[in-house]
Amino acid sequence: MSSAPNTDPISIPEALNRAHAHWNAGQAAEAEIYCQHVLAAWPGQADALHLLGLMAHAYGNLDLAIAHLRQACMAPRAPAIYASNLAEMYRQKGMLAEGQEAAERAVALDPSLVPGWSNLGILLQEAGKLEQSLACQERVVTLTPDAPEAHNNLANTYRRLDRLGQAEQHYRQALALNPHYAEAHSNLAFLLTAQGQYDQAAAEARLAIELNPRLIDAYLNLADVEVTRHRHAAALQVLDALQAFAPQHPAGLTARAKALMQLERLDAALACAQQAMTLAPRSAEAHHALAQVLQAQGKTDEALAHFEQAATLPGTVAEEALVGSATLWMESGQKEAARAAFDRALSMYPGSIRVLTARAEAKTFRADDPDVGAIEGWLANETSKPMNERISAHFALGKAYLDLHDAPRAFAHLHTANQRKRATFSYDARATRQWMQRISEVFTAERMERLAPAGTQSDLPVFIIGMPRSGTTLVEQILSSHSQVMGAGELSALRQVVEGAGLFPDIAQVLTPEDMQRMGRTYLNRIEPLAQGRRRLIDKMPGNFIYAGLIPLILPGARIIHCRRDPVDTCLSCYTKQFGGEQPFAYDLAELGAFYTDYQKLMAHWAQVLPTDRFIEVDYEHVVDDLEGEAKRLVSFLGLPWEDACLQFHANDRLVRTASVNQVRQPIYTTSKGRWQKYADHLGPLLTALGMSAP
Repeated sequence: MSSAPNTDPISIPEALNRAHAHWNAGQAAEAEIYCQHVLAAWPGQADALHLLGLMAHAYGNLDLAIAHLRQACMAPRAPAIYASNLAEMYRQKGMLAEGQEAAERAVALDPSLVPGWSNLGILLQEAGKLEQSLACQERVVTLTPDAPEAHNNLANTYRRLDRLGQAEQHYRQALALNPHYAEAHSNLAFLLTAQGQYDQAAAEARLAIELNPRLIDAYLNLADVEVTRHRHAAALQVLDALQAFAPQHPAGLTARAKALMQLERLDAALACAQQAMTLAPRSAEAHHALAQVLQAQGKTDEALAHFEQAATLPGTVAEEALVGSATLWMESGQKEAARAAFDRALSMYPGSIRVLTARAEAKTFRADDPDVGAIEGWLANETSKPMNERISAHFALGKAYLDLHDAPRAFAHLHTANQRKRATFSYDARATRQWMQRISEVFTAERMERLAPAGTQSDLPVFIIGMPRSGTTLVEQILSSHSQVMGAGELSALRQVVEGAGLFPDIAQVLTPEDMQRMGRTYLNRIEPLAQGRRRLIDKMPGNFIYAGLIPLILPGARIIHCRRDPVDTCLSCYTKQFGGEQPFAYDLAELGAFYTDYQKLMAHWAQVLPTDRFIEVDYEHVVDDLEGEAKRLVSFLGLPWEDACLQFHANDRLVRTASVNQVRQPIYTTSKGRWQKYADHLGPLLTALGMSAP
């Protein structure tokens, strides 16, 4: 145990010396006593307040640290470093404007103060003032060319400016100067994610954590890698590890909210986002995360308000928030508001590829559309651009040239987009085929008949299944226009229930009546709050066709609607889209055709073994040709009385969050029937995989 401080009268300089000595020795209580001794004799003494501020910061009390340092900086001859340290604490609190002011005061007091310029550069970077930040960080590198921290911070600004080659050069220079520099490994991980090098990114982030197990950014960057790879549960595990030692870190809570949202744990996501906002009420990132969760919950007005906050507060998410706001207007069917929001975003960020590619889906391109030239110009200097933005640009141009009836150019861009997307993940078409065959072998008619009566009874669930882009959103829009039907969109609830029960399809071989009851009840518990009192709720996750045989076992009252469409039209439509979720089969024409063939075989099996009163098939082409007849057949299948509103589905103002958002806002049109035939010359591998030839 340390000895009590000497209580004999001592001078202020001696008391300060002893305070620093105790603090450096890890004796915080003794150090604080000497600081308070100084302040009792000289209220407002800057050095004592500064040390108390550093102590408060070290123990996680950021508000008290700022209060002490702010008071220290009010002293007439307070050193410049005090203002610099105050700037950094303001930054950590999300008070970027105050931080910038303090850092500018620091470098004005001492133009040679390297930490002052560094902190100012970081604050300007986080406020989105990137060119000003670059000037500061270049100055720091000039002053300290052998400091790894200087190269790391300069690289961060280059990365934000999308000058990825220069960013990587300075990260690697920082690591050459200090191979054990955890922050540089972490930041390099973030850069590699932007370049689509996910395995290397994950390795760098894990190395950073190994070097510094309490480096918060390393956990955030590793979680970002996993989210980018659609491995949201893995991201949540990383964030669990972060939460173990930093449970109230706003950025950690923000990242956690986004991961939970992707796993459709929306209540938990909302709680995290709200906690982040409480801790950092002026954080643009926290407002942005909260807006995204509210958007997922269908709370449009609240989401728009927080998108606006995120767009106007200092930070680096303003551009993304403006795009989010415009996209939400589009999902809500407010075309004019969406157009105005995209225009506003482009006026604030001229030439933004994020804005240009996002609004490509919201428009039909016409001759001399300036967006085409703008995207082409951006791609002309694409070598250092983030991989996801390059892919989005090629998809946008593919759509643009299809709209302009220039098939050769369209497919040049679509092939490039799909090839680059396909290169970012692993997919085994043969293993997928074997898995689907195994599903058919497990779910025999005999097993289905033996297990059928055991699940949880409910007439609420309606599953719409099929291939993506096969008309599933159209059918959901028609049925959800009925007053007793809630369209819940694409839910991952069934997949999560199945994955929680064991390995699929093998679990079917050992299911007990209790297992099926539990699985059915777990699913219903997740969807019942979404129904809002309606008699039917639609779960429109197309990929649930995999689990179609399990549905009547765990939910014998559920109805299943299988949407079909011309095979080549379906696959072509998939190939022209970059999906928000994971559809790994969709980015190679031969793999796409192979997957469609395997899907067809599995659906033929389900048609033989599923109960005929709970399973129906509908063809997209038949809906287009006879909307009323098919709509009445579907409503009757749901056991509901007919309502004419189902024929006015395009007037339904519910949120639509799929790639078909614009199509279902229009009355029925026939131009998509047989669309593929005019593009047959560009679809050779797909046609071969489907066993077809060009017309």
